[in-house]
Amino acid sequence: MNKLVIGYTAGVYDLFHVGHLNLLKNAKNMCDKLIVGVTTDELVAYKNKKAVIPFKERIEIIRSLKYVDAVVAQDNMDKLEMCKKLKASYMFVGDDWYNTDKWLDYEKEFEKEGIKIIFFPYYKGTSSTLINEVLHKLRL
Repeated sequence: MNKLVIGYTAGVYDLFHVGHLNLLKNAKNMCDKLIVGVTTDELVAYKNKKAVIPFKERIEIIRSLKYVDAVVAQDNMDKLEMCKKLKASYMFVGDDWYNTDKWLDYEKEFEKEGIKIIFFPYYKGTSSTLINEVLHKLRL
C-alpha cells in the first residue's frame, strides 16, 4: 500500500492573486493531500504588517480552492513543527526565499525530519505588495 504524500505550504494570502494560485496548483500536483496554513491576523501583526482581508475571510477563500484539501491556521513562525504535526513529506515555498541564510538553515532542519523543501518559481507579475502599492497611490 502506498503512503499518502502530504504537502504543506503557508502564507498570508492577502489580496489573493494568480501567483498564489500557481503555487497552490503546482504544490497539489506533487502530493496526494495539500494542506495550506493561512497566517492569522495576530501573526501578521507580529511581523509588523497588516492584512487588508481579515483572517476568517482569507481562510475561507483558500478553503474553497479545488487544489486545497485542508486548511489550518498558521499562528506561529514554526513551519517545521506544523509539518511534523501534519506528517507532511513536502514543504512548498516560493523561490524568492531560495538560497537565503534563513531557508538554507531550514532545509537542514527539515531534512533531519525527512521533509523536503520544494521551491517554486516566484511569480514575477502581480504580487500582494504591488497591489498594496497601487491601492495606496490611488487613495492619495
